[in-house]
Amino acid sequence: MKFLTFRGGIHPPEKKDATANIKIEKAEDPKLVVIPLQQHIGAPCEPVVKVGDYVKVGQKIGEAQGFVSAPIHSSVSGIVKSIEDVPIATGNEAQAITIESDGENQIDESIQPKGNIESLSPKDIINIIKEAGIVGMGGATFPTHVKLSPPPEKKVDTLILNGAECEPYLTADHRLMLENPEDIVYGLKAMMKAVGVQKGYIGIENNKPDAIDTMLKAIEKEDDVQVVALETKYPQGGEKQLIYAITNKEVPSGGLPMDVGVIVTNVGTAAQVAKTIKTGIPLIERVTTVTGKAIKNPKNLLIKIGTPVKSLIEECGGYAVTPGKLILGGPMMGNAQHTDEIPAVKGTSGILVFDEVEAELPNPSNCIRCGRCVEICPANLQPVYISENSLSNRMEQTEKYRALDCIECGSCSYVCPSRRPLLPSIRVAKNQIIAKKREQKNK
Repeated sequence: MKFLTFRGGIHPPEKKDATANIKIEKAEDPKLVVIPLQQHIGAPCEPVVKVGDYVKVGQKIGEAQGFVSAPIHSSVSGIVKSIEDVPIATGNEAQAITIESDGENQIDESIQPKGNIESLSPKDIINIIKEAGIVGMGGATFPTHVKLSPPPEKKVDTLILNGAECEPYLTADHRLMLENPEDIVYGLKAMMKAVGVQKGYIGIENNKPDAIDTMLKAIEKEDDVQVVALETKYPQGGEKQLIYAITNKEVPSGGLPMDVGVIVTNVGTAAQVAKTIKTGIPLIERVTTVTGKAIKNPKNLLIKIGTPVKSLIEECGGYAVTPGKLILGGPMMGNAQHTDEIPAVKGTSGILVFDEVEAELPNPSNCIRCGRCVEICPANLQPVYISENSLSNRMEQTEKYRALDCIECGSCSYVCPSRRPLLPSIRVAKNQIIAKKREQKNK
């Protein structure tokens, strides 16, 4: 089998051994959940419950505001204790609904199976996904119903499932492919029908041969779905990199996958689509890898949305040593946290805790013009020049160097021998460019 790939990229240590062979375990039910109303790209939800209300599992508690948004549902049954701003994983604060669980897990009466792929129309499938609050579960959290609703002029003919899981440490998608392959294929087929495409691909890195074999068996009777083995290289799971590796199509600068007729989503998202169609349960739980040197017993846990990160770490035996850094997501693109008193959300693919040695920050020195960041950049950018202009506050120049095309994979910072703050400075530039464009649009 040929292993497909893209230009550039890096090979960081995989660090997956701690959890790759550990089956998914259902996490203990939390006594309290804190469910933010902003768990997706787009407009935050508005609460549709009030303090003192009794809510049930799967009940809608946050209503989407606008097309690019996704509703929020309760993951437990119990009493709404508060609706207030709380710290969230992005480093900001957001309004959240805190629910004290009664331990009964009473299912809301609205939760009913939705039928099957054959009986559902494309519009039905998209509406089911929308109402279930399903978003990209690889970490990006873009509302899935929006992805599946391209403008009429965008002729989409291919749907790709991302099973690469190229971030070090994370194994949640790997275990999902091993333990729940049928639902992944079912969800893929449902989304293919929703968009009206005839070609579906499941891309998996070749460091997961067992997942490749399992998914190949799962698609034996599917003529329009293909499992594609990818070279193990970071960031193989990036949308544009995945598209190029599988289809040889290049998404244009400033463009979207739909511009080349492709939609990309995650294997976890597909499994949730299947679960929702079969049972009616919205997105209220997900598989999360809890790992790192500072975790006593690393695990892959099926967690309820809103569970405090601290309690999930305690379920894994707590801290093995003094924690040096806590990251939600993977080490390359995840968000470092200042506390474990935050909730796990729809995009929490991993909870990673480094020890104090791993967490030490390098001291940057002057750029030596080695060009390594340019050589490995998967977006074909010149990170050194974007960074230099950003650090000198020349934001117009960063835009000329296509700062907005940066996928924030962190490969440039990883390979820099001078340990320059390449990615952080590029992020600053992107944020300022976007803010300026938004300001000009609102004038």
